[in-house]
Amino acid sequence: MLGGTFDPVHLGHLRSAVELREALALDCVHLIPAKAPPLRGEPSVSPAERLALLRLGIGDTPGLVADDRELWREGPSYSADTLASLREELGSEARLVMALGHDAFLRLADWHAPQRLFELAHLVVVDRPDHQAALPVALRDLVAGRESDDVDALMARPAGGLLRLRLPSRMAISATELRRRLARGLSVRYLLPEAVEAHIMDHNLYRRS
Repeated sequence: MLGGTFDPVHLGHLRSAVELREALALDCVHLIPAKAPPLRGEPSVSPAERLALLRLGIGDTPGLVADDRELWREGPSYSADTLASLREELGSEARLVMALGHDAFLRLADWHAPQRLFELAHLVVVDRPDHQAALPVALRDLVAGRESDDVDALMARPAGGLLRLRLPSRMAISATELRRRLARGLSVRYLLPEAVEAHIMDHNLYRRS
């Protein structure tokens, strides 16, 4: 599971998903756009548009799935509920992973039911070149004794572990900066998949009125 607002989906998201699948030998990566993320503001465009952009971005990439389960669920998009849904589908013995960036990881202790996340899945923290900070005390307590430095050791169990992973590309593309550029009419070429850029331009998304 790789969640987020995908507002909009960009090459950093997609390349990270591909490299996560390779690094962890995953069957597939579910990219799951959030409808109502509890710890950030309302996304800039509608859930349906963000899902359409995600599907265009993924295209026919093997092993990547645009998963819309959070968009049609009522209430806030809690990751614990999403993991519970995946766990129910995949069974108790499946090795389930939730990947998140280091910036999101630093706020993990503030999430809804953070202990439950580890009951349902492993957490894999993807290092970002522009995010390096010490762990808050509450987060250190939450992850104490869970960290592994080996993929095989992590995957020996269905859930409960923590792994920090540095991906080869480490693409520091910011969706916030992309929205700013789109609002000002500046180029986003080579930051988005061509199909995503074309859809944004054709439907006049992210432009200031």
